Amino acid sequence: MADRFPSPFEIETPAGAEGWRELYTYSSVFSEERRDYEDTGFWFHDGVHWPEAMTPWDTTFLEFAIASLSQYNTRHYLIPPAYGVDYRILNGYVYLSPVPAPEEEIEARVPHFMERAGFYFGNWDRLYDDWLVKIRALVQEMSDLTFEPLPEMEDLEVITSGAGVGSGNALLAGYHRLLDLGLTLWQYHFEFLNLGYAAYLDFFGFCKTAFPSIPDLAIAKMVAGVDVDLFRPDDELKRLARLAVSSGVDDRFGTGDVKDTWAKLHSDDVGQAWIAEWEKSAEPWFNFSTGSGFYHSDKIWIENIEVPVGYITDYIVKVKEGVDLDRPVAALHVERDRVVSEYRELLASDEDREAFDGKLGLSRTVFPYVENHNFYVEHWAHSVLWRKMKDLGAVLHGAGFIAEVNDVFMFKRSEVGEVLWDLYSAWAVGAPPRGPGYWPAEVERRRGIHQALKGWSAPPALGIPPEVVTEPFTVMLWGITSDSVSAWLNAGEGGEEGVLTGFAASPGLVEGPARVIFSADQVGEIQDGEILVAPLTAPSWAPVFGKIKATVTDVGGMMSHAAIVCREYGLPAVTGTAFGTKTITTGQILRVDGNTGKVTVIG
Repeated sequence: MADRFPSPFEIETPAGAEGWRELYTYSSVFSEERRDYEDTGFWFHDGVHWPEAMTPWDTTFLEFAIASLSQYNTRHYLIPPAYGVDYRILNGYVYLSPVPAPEEEIEARVPHFMERAGFYFGNWDRLYDDWLVKIRALVQEMSDLTFEPLPEMEDLEVITSGAGVGSGNALLAGYHRLLDLGLTLWQYHFEFLNLGYAAYLDFFGFCKTAFPSIPDLAIAKMVAGVDVDLFRPDDELKRLARLAVSSGVDDRFGTGDVKDTWAKLHSDDVGQAWIAEWEKSAEPWFNFSTGSGFYHSDKIWIENIEVPVGYITDYIVKVKEGVDLDRPVAALHVERDRVVSEYRELLASDEDREAFDGKLGLSRTVFPYVENHNFYVEHWAHSVLWRKMKDLGAVLHGAGFIAEVNDVFMFKRSEVGEVLWDLYSAWAVGAPPRGPGYWPAEVERRRGIHQALKGWSAPPALGIPPEVVTEPFTVMLWGITSDSVSAWLNAGEGGEEGVLTGFAASPGLVEGPARVIFSADQVGEIQDGEILVAPLTAPSWAPVFGKIKATVTDVGGMMSHAAIVCREYGLPAVTGTAFGTKTITTGQILRVDGNTGKVTVIG
């Protein structure tokens, strides 16, 4: 067994990807200037959020996200034991390294944290209501941004209104504003999230102390059965499916041709009434990415309506069969209350029961945000941002700077400002810009590099592993534990033959055939009664949970989105198996035990 992971300085560049570092912000890659620090740390691949090689502009949200997460830990709330999370890009893939607060600072940070976090916990509902207003206003402002080609001649109104500025100024200012709003978005994201996790972790720690043998899953059950906006897109699909059946337009679905379905719906009043209801659901709820929301290439429901229409078609079949489409919320509540009652009775004093009740109550209060933010930020807001960047790409494409609209994502975010300046300046002067003769070939070169990076297999970790993984956020969200680190070092060998071990993320024991998929594009392959095996799942995959028996993922911990969503849909799940998609093949018969975290190949 190895005693450390590869050094980031030992990793070779994949063939065809020479020069890859030029694609990313200079500070985001491993460098000789910081070698003493970087080579002695522990860095894990974040396959939960960034499983694939990144294009240059897409790293914008990586950098905005991690910097915002970190500043709230370090500078806003002063989380006592934790600074931020450092990040690096290696061969296009994202590696993270939690930074602990220095031992000598922890005690001094406690009163500041209690005061600052206490204010939010004490005013949570009011502040969260304000947050919803802020986030919706921000998304609206992003939606209102426009990017138009520079005109041959400014409108006369520019002169007669005394505006004093022109189209070039608006184009550059619009891009700068888009970036400002993107960063603000991510500041809003972590205004509540770190505290939401902190409250749950406080309850988690109390339970582990009071009940040393309590399973992690039992603690998670105590906050299950929540009503969160992240499930609203799926609920809207079910509503539309029921409406299609009750209004008699269900026979217009299932043709495999969305244009044909839409034409049939437009043909009469009842069909048009259904489309009106679709439009009510689509904004905002179908601004839903089929992936993590961090890649411009992920399909968005509202832009690729064949995706939600396919789900609706499946739901129509189930409605006609009399299948109950609702999440098993009542059953979750019964189980939740049973677990709470049993453990509460084990406490020895009224004081302990009061502490238990208070910490559990706070966890349930804050927990909806832990999932809700995912829809508002990674899905809705990011969908709008990707569309705006594509609008900007259309301007650059029309001006001859790039060969395709999506080539805009092959620029670093700082380069886009330079490109727009080239376009604007040449337009203002009345002379040719440099860009059309320079960028198409450069973008093509970068595309080749990115393609080579996509074929590289990123190691799960780099550097020197910690003796014990104790940082709870790393364990719960990313699924990084002492056991998983040991398994990685051992290359997955040494375990029981035909058995994978991960997190017991959602209870239940089932058997069925495996369906291994690696991307959202394969979701349509899933058949009724199969067990989904994937690197990770996206929240927008929820409609397939009515088909599958269980979920197995390579990455993610107890509080990953896959784990939470499976618990809420009453599906057994084992997350963080590390090697599920590498060792299981479609068609193999699996036994998935979501109570113990074991996945067994039985045939």
